[in-house]
Amino acid sequence: MRRVLAGLLGLVAAALVAVALLGGGQATTASTQRTVPSQAPLPEPRLVRAAEGRPGTPTEVRIPRLGVVAAVLPVATRGEVLVPPSDPAELGWWAEGARPGDPGRALVAGHTVNAGGGALDDLETLERGDRVTVGSRGGSTRWVVESVEVLGKGEIARRAEQLFTQEGPSRLVLLTCEDWDGSAYLSNVVVVARPA
Repeated sequence: MRRVLAGLLGLVAAALVAVALLGGGQATTASTQRTVPSQAPLPEPRLVRAAEGRPGTPTEVRIPRLGVVAAVLPVATRGEVLVPPSDPAELGWWAEGARPGDPGRALVAGHTVNAGGGALDDLETLERGDRVTVGSRGGSTRWVVESVEVLGKGEIARRAEQLFTQEGPSRLVLLTCEDWDGSAYLSNVVVVARPA
């Protein structure tokens, strides 16, 4: 697990940048509304079969301060690169890592769309003390934001073990791209939350 984590985390920032460019880096006419209504019923996990039916598998993230309600799908790595769902309104939970509430850091990633419409477009505006709720088929867990950082790709790689460790106390990590320069995202927003 540790070797997989090290490979994954060394490439997480680059992967999100690459996917953001494919999914939303170009100017679009997408709505700037940040609320992403959850679908009823929520979509079945379609990217990682092994995660289906696991108790505590996240299906939804709610961030009241941002007005975000987004479906969550389990995702895996492809060639050690984490690939969130292509729909910027959906989030991806790294199913090879911790589940929200388990020991270690549960990683949930999503796209930022520079023209608006990504579930995590305004993630960098969260503040310490803001609330996040993660829903699953078995109930929900509540989280309180501990830190919000905007980090360059090099800094993410240097701090990967600390930011995304699979050991230690339970934490929720939300991750998206930031600092669009007209052709690429230069940084990532990393939000860490503790159980409420």
